Amino acid sequence: MVIPPPVRPPTLTKFLKPYVLKMHFTNKYVSAQVIHSPTATVASSASSQEKALRPSMDCTRDVAAAAKIGKILGERLLLKDIPAVSVFLKREQRYHGKVKAVIDSMREAGIRLL
Repeated sequence: MVIPPPVRPPTLTKFLKPYVLKMHFTNKYVSAQVIHSPTATVASSASSQEKALRPSMDCTRDVAAAAKIGKILGERLLLKDIPAVSVFLKREQRYHGKVKAVIDSMREAGIRLL
């Protein structure tokens, strides 16, 4: 049985930024996903674990892989007609290195970042 996400009142939903970028970095892989906040569903995602992407990457965990993941995620978002995404960094994340590579490559793909 699937439990649906809680329904938020409309007065609160209009103040939320609807699409949020979440990034996750491990010692082996880079992954990023865009979540639709009001419905708590994943709008689009990209990861260096995907079988189609692995042969084209030399390393699946460095800054170049993070830039490629950001570019692919940006293209997937444009295909779904999502022009803008808001970014909330975790406490330990800074706009540097892999985080910067993902965000900048999404910006180059044509996604506005709020």
